[in-house]
Amino acid sequence: MTSPQSPAAEEFDVIVIGAGPTGENVADRTAAAGLRTVIVESELVGGECSYWACMPSKALLRPVAALADARAVAGSREAVGDGALDPAAVLARRDSFASHWQDEGQVRWLRDTGIELARGHGRLAGERQVTVESEDGGERLLVARHAVAICTGSRPVLPRDVTGLADARPWTNREATGAPAVPRRLAVVGGGVVGVELATAWRALGSEVVLLVRGSGLLPRTEPFAGELVADGLRDLGVDLRFGTEVTALERHAADAAEDGSEGRSEVTLTLGDGGRLTVDEVLYATGRAPRTADVGLEQVGLHPGDWLDVDDSCTVLGVDGAWLYAAGDVNHRALLTHQGKYQARITGAAIVARAQARPLDTERWGAHAASADSAGAPQVVFTQPEVAAVGLTLDAAERAGLRVKAIDHDLGAVAGASLYGDDYRGRARVVFDLDRNVLVGATFVGPGVSELLHSATIAVVGEVPVNRLWHAVPAYPTISEVWLRLLEDCRG
Repeated sequence: MTSPQSPAAEEFDVIVIGAGPTGENVADRTAAAGLRTVIVESELVGGECSYWACMPSKALLRPVAALADARAVAGSREAVGDGALDPAAVLARRDSFASHWQDEGQVRWLRDTGIELARGHGRLAGERQVTVESEDGGERLLVARHAVAICTGSRPVLPRDVTGLADARPWTNREATGAPAVPRRLAVVGGGVVGVELATAWRALGSEVVLLVRGSGLLPRTEPFAGELVADGLRDLGVDLRFGTEVTALERHAADAAEDGSEGRSEVTLTLGDGGRLTVDEVLYATGRAPRTADVGLEQVGLHPGDWLDVDDSCTVLGVDGAWLYAAGDVNHRALLTHQGKYQARITGAAIVARAQARPLDTERWGAHAASADSAGAPQVVFTQPEVAAVGLTLDAAERAGLRVKAIDHDLGAVAGASLYGDDYRGRARVVFDLDRNVLVGATFVGPGVSELLHSATIAVVGEVPVNRLWHAVPAYPTISEVWLRLLEDCRG
């Protein structure tokens, strides 16, 4: 109940907190089913992916790949010569893909789709209740007849044990994807996807890049050979890779005055675990993500602020009475990938609609209301040079899960289509074959252009297609996808 001083409640069928790709897809599904839906957003409609992650980062990386492909083939290699990327043109194209950090187009889409927008910070205020505080201090109280979905995503994590970190103002993915100019020297801390992709992009644009990794390799959640080949590619680009390295302190120096009297460059000095020091113009931390749940009112429904939200396969939040609270996307920690968040959103939207219509949920594995692919077939591409494309389980993960499997490997460079794609093509393919069920449970490809191989692998893994049937899916000659023929030959024995 509301107090006499509380704002008058506005009633909707569904309230979605967070207007990133996940929240937009939940709202799209519920609105399409005739449920009055409102979406709450405190920043830009379109979310992290549109403005600070997927789109701007891939816009930075695409020219890198295009130039590398041209240089890989005799004839086009001579046409491009030793020419470098034009940073101004690359950054301008990046800006266009980030819509110049304006969300009018996304807001227009909401309106045309019949989804209402509440600008402000959304917090749970009780069962099916959300307060929205606007920038000017105004407050609205929204009440949902059927469901509230939390789709607030994740935020970058900065370490707590680095002296001077706050004062040094390090980059996170937001600053690194939106920087208006190329830093002369850049230190990247972290060997995961964000670290290796942005090291690739900024090195190609002219930065002197040092990649500092605490562990012994890159991309620790992939097959080991993927990280090794990416490390080779980074070295070829001129990135200085340092493994087994920790950063213990940062110091941002006062800016020197430029010749024209304006404020000049401000350097950062990193102190390393071995006592060494490194001075750069910017430092990027790419050391993990945490849920954006610290200030969404979880305590009002018996949950702990700042936690990842535990959900079942329909993305219904566990530990809350009644099936009215949902969490989709990064915030539930099932698969921190935009496409998986959108997939979960489709599942979530369908579950909300079914319950609103008093229909039972189909939550069996691969059912209409079960996000089964999160654990069995979540695909991912790392847009480095070379690319990494993977789906399902690695060999190690499959063995730890108790499956009786074997890995089938093939040199991608030995495939006719790969040799046509680029001279001296280097790459590797692996599938993880379940010997008992005669199906593939994982696949990894590393090499130029392999991202386009991934959906076929995803279908094979998610569809649990028997290898004897896959054998009849004939790859076209001469394409890189002919590697499937070689892999399946070895599976069949």
